[in-house]
Amino acid sequence: MKGLDPWAPTDPVGEALHLLRMNGAFYCRAELSAPWGMSMPAMPGHLWFHVVTAGTCWLGTGDGPPRVMGASELVLVPHGQGHTLLSEPGVPTPSVVDLPRGLVSDRYELLRHGGGGAPTHMICGAIRFDQPSARHLIEVLPETLHIETAGSAPDSWMPSLLRLMANEAKELRPGGEEVITRLSDIIVIQAIRTWLEADPAARTGWLGALHDPQLGRALALIHRQPDHPWTVADLASELAMSRSAFSARFTKVVGEPVMQYVTRWRMQVALRSFEEGQTTTAELARKLGYRSEAAFARAFKRVLGVSPGAARKRRGDDLLDLSMT
Repeated sequence: MKGLDPWAPTDPVGEALHLLRMNGAFYCRAELSAPWGMSMPAMPGHLWFHVVTAGTCWLGTGDGPPRVMGASELVLVPHGQGHTLLSEPGVPTPSVVDLPRGLVSDRYELLRHGGGGAPTHMICGAIRFDQPSARHLIEVLPETLHIETAGSAPDSWMPSLLRLMANEAKELRPGGEEVITRLSDIIVIQAIRTWLEADPAARTGWLGALHDPQLGRALALIHRQPDHPWTVADLASELAMSRSAFSARFTKVVGEPVMQYVTRWRMQVALRSFEEGQTTTAELARKLGYRSEAAFARAFKRVLGVSPGAARKRRGDDLLDLSMT
């Protein structure tokens, strides 16, 4: 087998986490005083995160009553839906984009807002994941993901990371914004890992297939070698399974036939290449194992509904919309 990443983990779930490489769109240190409230806009294709470093905050997502968050608590809003943050239920929530914010760096802002009462300090951000496998993982996360550290062992990762972030957020020292943004990325990955290890929902569907010793290996092979001319028989042979048994099991657990998954995965890889703008359609067809540019173009349009040429002209969220079809 060629083209394998020597630094990638050997287990499929670890490999999915290995591919959670982030592109931060927005990081903000918020110094708030009651009464205060703000609404966070919907950002399709992005994951919102909020860390309370001091005080308390109520989070409203529209799918239930607001929930209170305390210091050293983290919440993820994985699917980028709009939501509100407020000092207590019922206060006004103007859009965060309309509140005055100071620009510390290109991606890091400082927000001071509120009526002068009880203080709350937070670190908030919106990030996106560019690798197709990472996007697939984010899609299966719950609508909100809360991580509480109260009662955790003093030497466990999450409380230690949140304490370090809180210390950095007390005053912005030279390089502090870079430390906070990198800590934010680590905390998001750690929160997702915590959910994968603890929640029964992480053992079903596509994630359940990753946990499965045989199906997980098949997915890892497809992800890491999209250019290989895979067939159902080839993958079954790699797993020492019969073709029929492998095909039926893959469809049942993953939710689609294996060759349909292979093609869709290749098209997600193609979209990532178009986002980077560093390859031609002909080059991409060869890299993904197609014998001709025309064959690749037909598969691309069948899966995504547009031609490769039309997709190359799209940018930003327009291109992201294709990746989520």
